[in-house]
Amino acid sequence: MNQKVQNPETQLPKSKSMNDRDFLNDMLSTQKYLSQAYSTALNEASNQTLYQDILHIFEDTQNCQRELYNLMFKNGWYTLEQADPQSCQQSYQQFQQYKQQFPLH
Repeated sequence: MNQKVQNPETQLPKSKSMNDRDFLNDMLSTQKYLSQAYSTALNEASNQTLYQDILHIFEDTQNCQRELYNLMFKNGWYTLEQADPQSCQQSYQQFQQYKQQFPLH
């Protein structure tokens, strides 16, 4: 019973060439890949200066990714599924149980 969350789709001419939607989708996919790679680099950086440099690049990449997502969503080119409240509540309860398993600080 999930409902789609989507803006009206901006129509583009059909052709064999890449259109704006194709380019944005490719850029968004690339930004997601880069974010994952920078996240790994941050976890493994032992030098503080290198860590800070990668962190700044990571933040810029995340911001770019969000802007691309917002643009695609605004044009109706990115669709989300609305989660039902019961499913959200079940996930919340599950993670609350996990949280209780960790020692307090």
